[in-house]
Amino acid sequence: VQLQASGGGLVQPGGSLRLSCVASGFTPDYYYIGWFRQAPGKEREWVSCITISRSDNSDYYADSVKGRFTISGDNAKNTVFLQMNSLKPEDTALYYCAFSSLGYPSMSTADYGSWGQGTQVTVSS
Repeated sequence: VQLQASGGGLVQPGGSLRLSCVASGFTPDYYYIGWFRQAPGKEREWVSCITISRSDNSDYYADSVKGRFTISGDNAKNTVFLQMNSLKPEDTALYYCAFSSLGYPSMSTADYGSWGQGTQVTVSS
């Protein structure tokens, strides 16, 4: 599976951005797409993930983004979106999407086998 992330940019505090992640190649009937972020000098951290299947699109969020970020999926287009509202300077990071075929949602980078290139999100006035 290959992943292509896009949608990053520069936004003022309180603003919004929508990230996209398109999966190509073979995709199973049931998998997860996760979003992670990494700020300079910090470890990569899990942000959110979503189940991709015909009958389940359960979503999961880190406490730091709950209520501000929304993950969603377009199964037909193998695309996952991360809508980010009420952005804060501490949300500034390189954002990555990743693919997991394990049967459970995971916050661990080790459980994701394919990664997209990062897209930079900068929140600054």
